Amino acid sequence: MTAQDLDDVIGGALRGAEVDHVHRGSGQWLVTLPGEARLQTQTWLIVREQTMAVQAFVCRRPDENREGVYRFMLLRNAKLYGVHYALDRVGDIHLVGRVPRHAVTADEVDRLLGQVLEAADGDFNTFLELGFASSIRREYAWRTERGESTANLTAFEHLFS
Repeated sequence: MTAQDLDDVIGGALRGAEVDHVHRGSGQWLVTLPGEARLQTQTWLIVREQTMAVQAFVCRRPDENREGVYRFMLLRNAKLYGVHYALDRVGDIHLVGRVPRHAVTADEVDRLLGQVLEAADGDFNTFLELGFASSIRREYAWRTERGESTANLTAFEHLFS
């Protein structure tokens, strides 16, 4: 498949999925996936010589309990389709994957983006709870002392008792 053929397939899939995206040049797509726990996940689709790479930032490097976070990532990797959790050189958490060029279809792009969204959005609060519990508790205390809203911390109420 030529680069233009792949651009046509990917572009058609993104339009069909009705997701925000920007075509950054031949074989380079930046997709914005909407979420709930994680309001949006920026995902790159990049066509390379032999593959289409998928990469999405999920969470910054954990402040604490790195062993627990990494254990969760490894266990979760066994259940993911087409992507897996990985760390970059500073320890930030990403979802990454590669698909052979010949396997890139509209359905496959849709499946991969669906998996990225399900994982990034579905696992986000778990990453925060495991890797940032002390920060979340401090933020809750700071807000309650000042009478400020804690509405966006309700997912972590169990940490405050």
